[in-house]
Parts: sequence; C-alpha cells; structure tokens
Amino acid sequence: MSNTLNQLIEDNRSVHVLYSYNGMKSYIEQAVSYIQNGVEAGDYIVLIENERNYRIIHKELILCLSKDEMKLVHYVNNFDFYYSSGSYHPPAIVDYFNKTVQQYVENKLPFRSWAHVEWATVKDPLYLIEELEEIVNEVVNELSFSHVCAYEAARMPDHLKKILLETHPFILMEDEIFPSEHYQNSSDIKLL
Repeated sequence: MSNTLNQLIEDNRSVHVLYSYNGMKSYIEQAVSYIQNGVEAGDYIVLIENERNYRIIHKELILCLSKDEMKLVHYVNNFDFYYSSGSYHPPAIVDYFNKTVQQYVENKLPFRSWAHVEWATVKDPLYLIEELEEIVNEVVNELSFSHVCAYEAARMPDHLKKILLETHPFILMEDEIFPSEHYQNSSDIKLL
C-alpha cells in the first residue's frame, strides 16, 4: 500500500477513498496491506468482501498477523451487505453498516473499513450508487474512520466513473493516491 495513503490516514481519520483497481493480484496486495497497516495502528477492520477473495486475503493475513491480531478483522459478505434488503437500497446498506460498527462506535474503538463493490452488470440505477456514496462521505466524517471503496476499473462504465470521482475526495490507483479533481461535497451541492 502506498505510504501516502498511510500518511493520509494518520493525518486525518476521516478519509473516503475510491480504489480503482486493475487485476486481482494488485487488488489482493492492496487489501492485505490496508488491513495489515490498520491492525498495526491498533484499528479494528471491517472487510466487506466476497467469499472467494476473502479466502485468499485470509490466507495472506494469517502469514503476517498473529491470532490476536486476526481478531481485529471482521469479515462481512459483500453480497449480503449490499443486498440485505433484497435490492441495492442505500438506507438498508447504511443501516447494515451502522449495526456492524456499532460496537466500535459505542466503545470508542478505532476502526477502518474496506468495501469491495462489485456486480456482474450495473443493473441498479446509478443515482442509487451516487446516493450511497454521498451518505458514506457523511458517515465517514461523522464517525471519523477511513473507508476504501474498491471498484474494478474495467467494469466501470464512464458514467459510473464520473459519479465515483465526484463522490470520493481521494483516488487510489496502483500505489498512488491523489485528491479527486472532480469531488463535489454533497453539502456544497445543496448550497448551490
């Protein structure tokens, strides 16, 4: 993982990052590094991932983390997470997330999250994705944690890329992180 991302998280707990990845090998490396660095910083980790990738990530993590450190990693199946209500419904997704992190918030325990956002085809209306990402920005700032949204670059049509660049303050590509030039804070939009 980029030291720049680590530094960004150390300097500001409230970080919402779009990770546009190319290739599963680099994706797994980034996820493992993010989790490992989080655990080393004393954070609990909420890993929202599919089962197949989780098994690979878990195998990598047990090589570099102790059993006690592994207890800091909380796995959530990404399909269950995004479709807990039977469809991609932002309020239900936020409710699921709030229930997942409630113990950390109530006990003032630091945490960070990683969410692998995937689907076979983009069937859901894109305004729902935009709505969710705007809510995530608010939640990240309110609860003061870092959150990475991982999307496979090859599966992002241009209209989705535009929405994601406008709703994420930071972009991680390969090992470089930079501010999104297109980011539009939803509270700024309401003022216009």
